[in-house]
Amino acid sequence: MKNKVQLIGNVGNDPEIKTLENGKKLAHLNIATNDKYTNDKGEKVEQTEWHRITAWGKTAEIIEKYVVKGKEIAVEGKLTHRSYDDKNGEKRYVTDIVVNEILLLSK
Repeated sequence: MKNKVQLIGNVGNDPEIKTLENGKKLAHLNIATNDKYTNDKGEKVEQTEWHRITAWGKTAEIIEKYVVKGKEIAVEGKLTHRSYDDKNGEKRYVTDIVVNEILLLSK
């Protein structure tokens, strides 16, 4: 089996870019995907899902140069899961899509 995710969506925030001590870039952003369907009552429903995106290296550099809030992009990567304890000691869970390819779709 393979862990592979492909999404097309709109960027919900300007990317957060970090430069690590070794000079490598790290990018975090969120994208929204929309799903439209008709429910069993015949009503049209639009559902928006938000996805946390992480990119490293050259992909992060491309994001830094060309990606802004509202831009439509396509990404391909893998799902990752992690947990941490927040400042109140509660366990929090995060799912990220670690991107290895990006395609810029809108102008």
